Amino acid sequence: MPAHDRHTPHDDHTPHDHGHDHAGHGHAHGAPSGTRAFAIATMVNLAYTALEAGYGFWTDSLALLSDALHNFGDVLGLALAWGAASMARRAPTGRHTYGWRRATLLSPLGNALLLVGFSGALGWEALRRFSSPPDIPPMPVIVIASIGIAVNLGAAWLMRDGHGGHGHSHDLNRRGAFLHLIGDAAVSLAAVLAGLGMLWLDWRWLDPATALLVAVVVAITATRLLRDAFEAAMDAVPRHVDQAQVQAWLEGQPGVDAVHHLHIWSLGAGEIALTAHLVRPATDDHDAFLDTLVHGLDAQFGINHPTLQIEHGRACEHDRHDRAPHGAVAHD
Repeated sequence: MPAHDRHTPHDDHTPHDHGHDHAGHGHAHGAPSGTRAFAIATMVNLAYTALEAGYGFWTDSLALLSDALHNFGDVLGLALAWGAASMARRAPTGRHTYGWRRATLLSPLGNALLLVGFSGALGWEALRRFSSPPDIPPMPVIVIASIGIAVNLGAAWLMRDGHGGHGHSHDLNRRGAFLHLIGDAAVSLAAVLAGLGMLWLDWRWLDPATALLVAVVVAITATRLLRDAFEAAMDAVPRHVDQAQVQAWLEGQPGVDAVHHLHIWSLGAGEIALTAHLVRPATDDHDAFLDTLVHGLDAQFGINHPTLQIEHGRACEHDRHDRAPHGAVAHD
């Protein structure tokens, strides 16, 4: 029984009109270049990190230095994400038939590991400084950290708005960058508040306290990202997709008696793949039926790379083999 792939591979960064024929379909995302967003965010954050580190060394402020180190870790992460987004644009080949989209799933793993190591070192230094916090001039902390809020929120907006309206939620690579930048903005706000506390109340302990807060924020963010990146690398069903709902939706389509071998996973770069066997004894126009399913899966669940196999029989031959005892052969 033939397998029907109703999806035509496309360049993720080139606008496509929705259209369905017997060859496949495309997607009208209208997204700007994803690599351009990563490039801008990386270069702006690198410049700000250098500025913040310079003032941190000048004032001996652990709050500024910790935020600068945090930002530098995110610059490395953004650079990894930038490289992964560039690799994801490479066309499929005979050996890499899906292209290099999964590079966007490996980048967050490296990013999260970097941040976990950074948070431990920063927390240790902050605890050590509590016993004798240095006298820090507060105004440079306030000014530089305020600039950091604007820089990080601007870069986060690029990550949030840069993928055809879907934003960071369906692309783990962008999601990791977005979460880091929002975390950076929050940390910069904490540094501003610490500077105000040192200016008005002469609370020098706020400097190492802010650094310790940075370490905690980084550890929480990195742990969540590491979990999500690991799940995606292990082909888990994306968290925003309910497999049971997809199964029920497919089983409710006209003429479908059963659904077998349903698999859903992320290809990276916003691509969600699905494979399934549909038992459908009817002999009408299966191409029109498949086109309808492709439209529905994309609109209902954001699944934009489905491969569907139509089976006319009442039972699935693959299931009979799967149910056979180990070492035994299933016979008709």
